[in-house]
Amino acid sequence: MDENNEQKILVVDDEPSITDFVSYNLSKEGYEVDIANAGDTAVEMALGKEYDLIILDVMLPGIDGYEVCRRIRTKSNVPVLFLSARDTELDKVVGLELGGDDYLAKPFGIRELLARVHALLRRAPQGGAEAVEGARVLDVSGIHLDEAGHRATYNGKEIELTPREFELLVTLMSHAGTVLGREQLLKEAWDWQYVVKTKTVDTHIKRLRDKLASVGLNPGVIETVRGYGYRFVKDFKNPEK
Repeated sequence: MDENNEQKILVVDDEPSITDFVSYNLSKEGYEVDIANAGDTAVEMALGKEYDLIILDVMLPGIDGYEVCRRIRTKSNVPVLFLSARDTELDKVVGLELGGDDYLAKPFGIRELLARVHALLRRAPQGGAEAVEGARVLDVSGIHLDEAGHRATYNGKEIELTPREFELLVTLMSHAGTVLGREQLLKEAWDWQYVVKTKTVDTHIKRLRDKLASVGLNPGVIETVRGYGYRFVKDFKNPEK
């Protein structure tokens, strides 16, 4: 229980029964929990304090959870777990494409919620991260990636990534030189076998390329192979400006 006492979670939902239930169980696990009941309040809190995770309902008064996530993503890479009574594939895809890291349909059991929370916090960067069995250290085309520490750098510059973007980069780099289809990327980076034939991967690839470009690496290091998917280029030579 003590191991979580420095981790802060923001729970956003307009139903007191949900916020009470979730915050009580998270507090029992040792997390520090704050609550917001409206979208605009959630944005203000999320950007005004450092959180390790945001649990975000989609249907909120004022601005909805999707818009809250979009605004947060302009300033922060904090993991976002969506909660929603909407449970269609389209709803999940929209949440992912806006930068969400996971999606849990209501009603949900507390064990499933806690499992998702623990998984997202394991993927997120933590100070003084312990060695993780099987975690890799990858050096490809100038990017140094430490899977256990959840850090990726290029020429000493940190690449700021969400947990899903980081998992996508791990998958691409660990298969450098190999073309990966969208379904394989969804399975390995998201572990969501049921979300297929969508633009979710394309959206995240674009975001990842933008993040690489922000530290000076040409986004062409991730090649589009038409009709197949994407390939991370081995021994990529960054073009001179």
